[in-house]
Amino acid sequence: MSRIGKKTITVPKGVTVTLDGQNVTVKGPKGERAWTVAEEVEIKQEGDELSLTPRSDTQRARAMWGLSRTLVDNMVTGVTSGFEKSLELVGVGYRAAMKGNALSLQLGFSHEVDIDPPAGVSFAVPKQTEIKISGSDKQAVGQVAAVIRKLRPPEPYKGKGVRYAGETVRRKEGKKK
Repeated sequence: MSRIGKKTITVPKGVTVTLDGQNVTVKGPKGERAWTVAEEVEIKQEGDELSLTPRSDTQRARAMWGLSRTLVDNMVTGVTSGFEKSLELVGVGYRAAMKGNALSLQLGFSHEVDIDPPAGVSFAVPKQTEIKISGSDKQAVGQVAAVIRKLRPPEPYKGKGVRYAGETVRRKEGKKK
């Protein structure tokens, strides 16, 4: 039995959930998200709670049960409070700035790197060395953060590069004389 799948999803006030067969649409103050639940999983709405159950006892049905519950819960969380990732720039001359709604990064290359936000994702630069990525889609926010980090991942000798806020970089000792 899936411990995650057994939990019910509480729908807060101000959020409407529409079930149309296997299609789930969630509308809230931060936008609208839609997703199609796998055929092996049955979704029911009882008042302000959603519950998911597997239709059979196969391996795939049990796997889709927990996955589907988590994805629907992330949709509800996304339209109510949204998701946010923070990145830090560490290194001399490494800085970020906004150009319109695009993000412009100086990461030690001979050129600036400009990144346009995908639909539903927005950037904020509170400090030159800090980037905040926010949106209602958890997967999209995480993917954009990973793409930015991959431009200049933190290196192990000086720790320079783009890292997640709070990430610890394992440091190596330099060469000795």
